[in-house]
Amino acid sequence: MTDKKGKAGVLQACLGKVQKLAELIDYSQDAVVSKTILDKPAGTITLFAFDRGQKLSEHTAPYDAVVQVLDGQARLTIGGRDVQVLAGEVIIMPANVPHAVTAEEKFKMLLTMIRA
Repeated sequence: MTDKKGKAGVLQACLGKVQKLAELIDYSQDAVVSKTILDKPAGTITLFAFDRGQKLSEHTAPYDAVVQVLDGQARLTIGGRDVQVLAGEVIIMPANVPHAVTAEEKFKMLLTMIRA
């Protein structure tokens, strides 16, 4: 599937077309893959696919981040507390609170960050 963005900051495959989110991104062995769907001054929408055991190390973001789990399961650490997330669930990682992501099995998520 193409990742090309014609209109500024928009994944063309989604522009005016129905798509299945989990099918817009593929797993890659021993890797974390990301694909931006929308990147605007007000915020971003990004798909992630984690292979089993892959992680994003602890970091902070200046904005709330909404995580929608599309496939698999993962452990999020938010402010030092572990939270298990499963396909079909949603959680908000609060702004300025340290958080990390660990894929306990193959895992896909949609991350929405609103800047304003």
